[in-house]
Amino acid sequence: MQARELRVPDAFEFTPRSFPDSRGVFVSPFQGEAFTKAVGHPLTVAQTNHSRSRKGSIRGLHFADVPPGQAKYVYCPQGALLDYVVDIRVGSPTFGAWDVVRLDPVDFRAVYVPEGVGHGFVALEEDTVISYLCSTGYNPSAEHGINPLDPDLALPWAPELEPLMSDKDTSAPTLAEAAAAGLLPLYSDCVARYEKLRAN
Repeated sequence: MQARELRVPDAFEFTPRSFPDSRGVFVSPFQGEAFTKAVGHPLTVAQTNHSRSRKGSIRGLHFADVPPGQAKYVYCPQGALLDYVVDIRVGSPTFGAWDVVRLDPVDFRAVYVPEGVGHGFVALEEDTVISYLCSTGYNPSAEHGINPLDPDLALPWAPELEPLMSDKDTSAPTLAEAAAAGLLPLYSDCVARYEKLRAN
């Protein structure tokens, strides 16, 4: 398992080895030992999520209140997608920075999204499936979003595709609006959360 820290600090890309043979392929998209070595603490899994999306579907950018926040480990077992992480932590030296990783069942890459970092993706093929390991359960009162088409972020959401978005994501505030409203996580709270996880 190879690990690479993304342009957004504390977010990682993981690439496992795959083992093809005449029957198909075997792969382990998540490996606890490799994860802990890269991130500095184990991943507690409180919930798993699974979604299937039409080509051009954009889901995100989503985040949860910190503490406790919700970390995500995501991979794509079917189809293909572009997975985005955005630093929305107020006070972070890389606030507003983002990175993107293509996820598909060819290379079986996965992305770790730490607490306090925005996450979203766009489906590149019909019936694209994304699977999440989540550190906390779903708490609707603590869930928030940033408009994925925020012109200041200017994320390249596969511009050749017609975007399909939920009403919730379409009406979400821009990054600047969310910051002005006090919705964004504080970098100091996120760092304290990471340090607590590493200490345990």
